[in-house]
Amino acid sequence: MHVLIVDDEPVIRRGLVKMAELYNPSFTKIQTAENGEAALASIKALEPDLVLTDIRMPKMDGLELCRILHRDYPHIKVVVISGYNDFDYAQKSMNYGVRYYLLKPATKSDVHAMIDQLIKKTSQNYLPPSRFIEWMDELEQRVWGLQSEELKSLMHRWREHCLSTELTLAQLKELLDDCHMVLVKRLQARNYSPTVLPNYLQADRTEDALDSFEQGIQEMVKGLQTARSGIYKDPLEEAKVYIDTHLSEDISLDDVAAMVGLTPTYFSSLFKKLTQETFVHYRINKRMEKAKEMLMIPHIRIVDVAAEVGYDDYPHFTKTFKKVVGQSPSEFRAGLGIK
Repeated sequence: MHVLIVDDEPVIRRGLVKMAELYNPSFTKIQTAENGEAALASIKALEPDLVLTDIRMPKMDGLELCRILHRDYPHIKVVVISGYNDFDYAQKSMNYGVRYYLLKPATKSDVHAMIDQLIKKTSQNYLPPSRFIEWMDELEQRVWGLQSEELKSLMHRWREHCLSTELTLAQLKELLDDCHMVLVKRLQARNYSPTVLPNYLQADRTEDALDSFEQGIQEMVKGLQTARSGIYKDPLEEAKVYIDTHLSEDISLDDVAAMVGLTPTYFSSLFKKLTQETFVHYRINKRMEKAKEMLMIPHIRIVDVAAEVGYDDYPHFTKTFKKVVGQSPSEFRAGLGIK
């Protein structure tokens, strides 16, 4: 578990770090920030599982930090550490999803007991934060990639997990709401705004809530499919068009994956599955197809053909062309009667 400690007083920060270091099991990473602004920068770079934050701090106070975390990072657990005079502020933080607070001065036993309570609740009733992020990453990729079968499998595993825990209906709805909110924000970042309503909030049974949530996800997929028939494009087709129109450039798999909004690993797997060839082989074959077309035009020099399809190294182009086509560029032209 990764923890971020936010406090403007260096002595308190160091003390909390020491307490965190003594916690067993140990944290995988302990970071600090001196105010809410610095904390947000740290969170954007590497999301923690847990944030311990003071209320009164310069630049951005803990209350504003809690508000932003509740809006943009609802899966991150937050503990407010407040002085007696700040208790009203701590109560206000509850409006932003904060369910844990400690009064200063907090002792090691106080901090450890609070972390124990948080981890126990997380492990028994919710997904661990790191697993939640993995789940959201996979859900986003399956939805955006319109991978119906993989999505069904993912939702089945998700359902089994939820039913195997001791979640109350209220807790399940809270978890589903977090998932819904995060997914919508991620899709909006890709310029697609789902209009699916969270009907699972009206469910009276756990199974009904899960059914409603899954139905909502399927509606998102259908909406995305409909949208792509207009201004949106299928990500794989969009990738192929991009590759085909940039054959002279040294573009990488990472570049194309980023362009279509998929992770490199998922894009690579999806590309090979649907085209039956790797990204590299597809690009080479397309380059050689274009090279053959250009070689049919007598006045274009072979060295210029090589450059036009992305090969500055002429011998490398010749070797690749012969490997793919079965003839050297000169032999290919000779077969067409072109000298």
